[in-house]
Amino acid sequence: MARTSENISVRRAAQGLHGTVTIPGDKSISHRVAILGALARGSMQVRNFLCSEDCLNTLRAMQQLGATVTPGDAPENFTLTGCGMRPQAPARDIDCGNSGTGMRLMAGVLASLPFESRMFGDASLSSRPMKRIIDPLALMGAQIEACGTKPGCAPLHICGRTLHPVSYTLPMASAQVKSAVLLAGMLAHGTTAVHQPAITRDHTERLFAHFGIPCSVSADGLDISVTGPVDIVAKDITIPADISSAAFWLVAATIVPGSRLTLRAVGLNPTRCAIIPVLQRMGADISISPTQLEGEPYGDITVCSAARLHGTDILPQEIPNLIDEIPVLAVAAAFAEGTTTIRHAAELRVKESDRIATTAGNLRAMGAAVQEFDDGMAITGGAPLRGTTLQSFDDHRIAMSFLMAGLAAEGETTLLGCRNINTSYPTFESTLRSITA
Repeated sequence: MARTSENISVRRAAQGLHGTVTIPGDKSISHRVAILGALARGSMQVRNFLCSEDCLNTLRAMQQLGATVTPGDAPENFTLTGCGMRPQAPARDIDCGNSGTGMRLMAGVLASLPFESRMFGDASLSSRPMKRIIDPLALMGAQIEACGTKPGCAPLHICGRTLHPVSYTLPMASAQVKSAVLLAGMLAHGTTAVHQPAITRDHTERLFAHFGIPCSVSADGLDISVTGPVDIVAKDITIPADISSAAFWLVAATIVPGSRLTLRAVGLNPTRCAIIPVLQRMGADISISPTQLEGEPYGDITVCSAARLHGTDILPQEIPNLIDEIPVLAVAAAFAEGTTTIRHAAELRVKESDRIATTAGNLRAMGAAVQEFDDGMAITGGAPLRGTTLQSFDDHRIAMSFLMAGLAAEGETTLLGCRNINTSYPTFESTLRSITA
């Protein structure tokens, strides 16, 4: 796996950003493929899996439950042989590293298996809320104890048992909570239903369809149900490139004059790609050549530097499908004329860092005018940003977002503590060097 430098420095890309970028596989889909494929009956070819620390931790966890991985012609391509819905008890505690997605989704599976297990993670993961998945799983009969020093946080001790179906209304729009309940539901006897207050990323539902798992989705996408117990049959899959990783290059090419980048085979799932219409609304020059891949839409994206960017208000209904991209979108807002307002995004407070505070703080350090709210921020752009030394706050998306800001700022920008980028985008630094060469 490619390794990222501890500290990375960039300067204004005076000649613009140019080239064709191949982005690694989608992080959200890779987690789910590892879990469902590992439970399946038979072997499947997995192509373009994201070989980041987060996704590899999930894959290793499922190997502890009895799945096997046979290497292919590249690290991201391999054969995954599942345990045929007969997982074994893990011989040791499961290390989820930095991945909230991995821990929350696997909790839904482990809670419904007939053995005890324990999941733990790094300091960042151990500070993130797990009660949001413990509560609905407890309604299904799960026994999960949050053993962390911070209430409601990891490590999680799970005493697996047979669960019963439930009809659950999510208190917040969360694809992770929705998926944890649905994954538990596919192992329960009967129909488990989830109602969500707003549309969230639907990779779990699409993968259920891919693997032939009985799943029903209402016309408005807000009600999802699964009937278990299921028999998952292995089926080959190719994972599209991650739109959340593509977002950094979309913003960079938009704000750096003289740029033109083509991003290859990027996932265009409508529950994930809200950043594209938002950037276009701000004046970004983005064109798409769409196609379809095994249930997930994808396509090539070409982005050129914008003639002029202007601020916008992010709509409440856009937030759930834009939550991971808000830090880099805030960077774009700093280069736009007028004010961009982001509200209804309190979820950012409990990510790898408090992304409202860390984004606002780093923008101010570069000279941007930012007003911080409990649930978001307002960025008044248009003034030149200046390079400086910034902290990543052990947050991969903060690190990458502000390296993008540095490509359009005056002087040199240095991000400290960038190894966390390996959790989601291990080839980021080499791509950065290639398009600025």
